[in-house]
Amino acid sequence: VQLQASGGGLVQAGGSLRLSCASSGRTLSNNGMAWFRQAPGQEREFVATIGWNGALTNYAESVKGRFTISRDRAKNTVYLQMNSLTPEDTAVYYCAGARSSFGGTSQTSYNYWGRGTQVTVSS
Repeated sequence: VQLQASGGGLVQAGGSLRLSCASSGRTLSNNGMAWFRQAPGQEREFVATIGWNGALTNYAESVKGRFTISRDRAKNTVYLQMNSLTPEDTAVYYCAGARSSFGGTSQTSYNYWGRGTQVTVSS
């Protein structure tokens, strides 16, 4: 399985970006998916997760109400819509595929990882 994240870039504070994560190889359409991020000098942290059919989602408190995770199982793609971005959202964003139908917030539940896409929010 390969996960390819895209959609990152430079945006001003208050702006929006939509990240995409496409999987290839074995399908992950029945697996939970998630986004994590890692800011410079910090540990990688959970951002959002979604269950296999999109019915279950969970978000980090810091992004609730601003970010939305979704998926298109037919396209084997997961999205992260990010609105009202702040400089604190600056990080490399990674998508991840879970071992099960819903991975939750722990990184240890995910065994498929993409390379990440850089998001930079200027003030």
